[in-house]
Amino acid sequence: MKLPFPAIFLIFIFFLPSSTTGAGIDTIFRLIRIQDRERAPPSVQEAAARGVLLRLLPSHSSSFEFRILSKKQCGGEYCFKIKNHPSFTKAGDPQILRIEGTTGVDIVAGLHWYLKHWCGSHISWDKTGGSQLFSVPNVGLLLPRVHHAGVSVQRPVPWSYYQNAVTSSYSFAWWDWERWEREIDWMVLHGVNLPLAFTGQEAIWQKVFQEKFNMTTSDLDDFFGGPAFLAWSRMGNLHGWGGPLPQSWFDQQLILQKKILARMFELGMTPVLPAFSGNVPAALKHIFPSAKITRLGNWFSVKNDLKWCCTYLLDATDSLFVEIGKAFIEKQLQEYGRTSHIYNCDTFDENTPPVDDPEYISSLGAATFKGMQSGDDDAVWLMQGWLFSYDPFWRPPQMKALLHSVPVGKLVVLDLFAEVKPIWVTSEQFYGVPYIWCMLHNFAGNIEMYGILDAIASGPIDARTSNNSTMVGVGMSMEGIEQNPIVYDLMSEMAFQHKKVDVKAWVDMYSTRRYGQTLPLIQEGWNVLYHTIYNCTDGAYDKNRDVIVAFPDVDPSLISVQHEQSHHNDKPYSGTIIKEITDSFDRPHLWYPTSEVIYALELFITSGDELSRCNTYRYDLVDLTRQVLAKYANELFFKVIEAYQSHDIHGMTLLSQRFLDLVEDLDTLLACHDGFLLGPWLESAKQLALNEEQERQFEWNARTQITMWFDNSDEEASLLRDYGNKYWNGLLHDYYGPRAAIYFKYLRESLESGEDFKLRGWRREWIKLTNEWQKRRNIFPVESSGDALNTSRWLFNKYLNLSNPETKLVLELN
Repeated sequence: MKLPFPAIFLIFIFFLPSSTTGAGIDTIFRLIRIQDRERAPPSVQEAAARGVLLRLLPSHSSSFEFRILSKKQCGGEYCFKIKNHPSFTKAGDPQILRIEGTTGVDIVAGLHWYLKHWCGSHISWDKTGGSQLFSVPNVGLLLPRVHHAGVSVQRPVPWSYYQNAVTSSYSFAWWDWERWEREIDWMVLHGVNLPLAFTGQEAIWQKVFQEKFNMTTSDLDDFFGGPAFLAWSRMGNLHGWGGPLPQSWFDQQLILQKKILARMFELGMTPVLPAFSGNVPAALKHIFPSAKITRLGNWFSVKNDLKWCCTYLLDATDSLFVEIGKAFIEKQLQEYGRTSHIYNCDTFDENTPPVDDPEYISSLGAATFKGMQSGDDDAVWLMQGWLFSYDPFWRPPQMKALLHSVPVGKLVVLDLFAEVKPIWVTSEQFYGVPYIWCMLHNFAGNIEMYGILDAIASGPIDARTSNNSTMVGVGMSMEGIEQNPIVYDLMSEMAFQHKKVDVKAWVDMYSTRRYGQTLPLIQEGWNVLYHTIYNCTDGAYDKNRDVIVAFPDVDPSLISVQHEQSHHNDKPYSGTIIKEITDSFDRPHLWYPTSEVIYALELFITSGDELSRCNTYRYDLVDLTRQVLAKYANELFFKVIEAYQSHDIHGMTLLSQRFLDLVEDLDTLLACHDGFLLGPWLESAKQLALNEEQERQFEWNARTQITMWFDNSDEEASLLRDYGNKYWNGLLHDYYGPRAAIYFKYLRESLESGEDFKLRGWRREWIKLTNEWQKRRNIFPVESSGDALNTSRWLFNKYLNLSNPETKLVLELN
């Protein structure tokens, strides 16, 4: 049969440069040998892998045979092998392929590799279009055979890490077991073997503090954050906000965590458990008055409100620190029955040490690790390296002091933002400490088409093959998931790639796999996107600040307009700068010529009749149309400001109405795919509630996280407004649009009265709108409606087609 892809026959040999075989690497491999001995029996891992197959492709459950290999059969490393079944010799024989792997994860990753490279299939999150599996031959038809010698793929580094400390709140906050099961399947299909496992830790802390340290339920009510804000209460950034947690939450989440860990262990994964970072309840200060407990500074609170901010930190040098750390590890072992011996702790993530003396910092690090080791002799500390990316406190002496505060190899650092700001390059490979090359990519679960494919395809290879490399893994450390599937498809593949990837060729294959057929116009469109949207080389953090979802809270007189060369259809437009630095406005990020992306959208629309029944295509079409129109909305807003500053009330009125129309039209577009709906986020929160009071609390948590969270006053917005913004149907119509309308109303009133813009009035009104919206209970759809292709065509003609008189009029204004 003719395959959609040329078969790729790969036989890799595990390789680490000899210069990396130092004490740190040796210690890591000693840990791995312990983990290998403690893994689930082969029969358990094989059965778990078969369960993934049954959920993914039940029609072909008898087409594959799975078997666990010893690492000796893989040259002493992790690998998978794909072979034709020995019973297959001629047509009519059983159509079985044998996939072997050193763990259940490797078996399932091998299955994905086969489906991807031999059957032309594609697997992504359900919200991003799901899996394209119709390219797999139907049962009864011949499955593509591999070369008679088979295929063997070894991991170039042992670990493939997944998650960020805040992903648990931005993406996982409301998940039940059904959703977690799908995510674990996604992880293993993409080769992930080192995931964070943070669910339910509040239940462990509750038991530890109540049983060991004589605290009451009321003592802890103010310690934990609400369900949507647990990530930040765990890190000591806040306390109490969104809480208190009902007892049912503790109980449910502990049960859920036990299911998560059981499945991960069955598949041969290495789940990373949390460790004690020093964050303690206020009551501990009264129970142990002589303990070294300090109150941290303000973290984004408007008025330094102690009700929410300024948490308590136990000094790691206090003997009580090790006692609590040991109790926490032991309680987890008691509840879960086992551990992988790797623990995450980020004591200094957005919490700067009070003293920069290297000896003091070293003592803090040593005591932090001792808290883990006292509960688990084989403990290894996994630390996010984000602090080294953003905090100038961490100069080389301080960084070395922390990294060398524990025995070499007992600390592994996540080079969290390596695709943009790799720390391994500037730190002599973390001064000899093992690290994992990570792609951060996404902030706050924002929806923005963005990526750096070239950096992903080459960065891990450069790091691993560099002199004195201490790299032991690759990872995906995004703050939010379910976006930009092309980025995660490529990044997950780097767990198995030994050489740099030819991105142009890979992208051509990606489009064919994603849609199940080869269309030249679509391939051309993806090639445009590869060189524009997915080629961001400006080094900026891609925090989505599009005007629609992050509306400027600033006096329009502070926005200075300068004419620049446009990106939009090569026509002049009004670029903007701010006259003075202000925390009220961040300019939207734009790193590519929008005219080229508009051309890519045209190509996608032109191919629509052939692809409209494909869910992956519909997701991409909606996302690309949204991306184009979001950048157009930014331009439109600045034209409104220019008209205002020119005292052109007619132009300002026309342009502001077009902006509001565009918000409504985008809301209609987003309704066309399940991946862009507000309803599922709110409904999943409510479904975890056991009564009306909990339902109200959980929904408030969910609404607050995506709009404006942490405290605000009547006239001063939270500094965390719009941080977790989303392009979701329902949110644009119900919140973003009405908020923009308030601003435009004040612009119009200013021009009509000849008075200055009433900034305080605007702030009072939009903050009131936000707080009221957070308390509302209106219901939003949980299923998509509308035709994505027809809607995209309509919006393209309305806003981007230069032959449309209304479009020409707007472009000619000002």
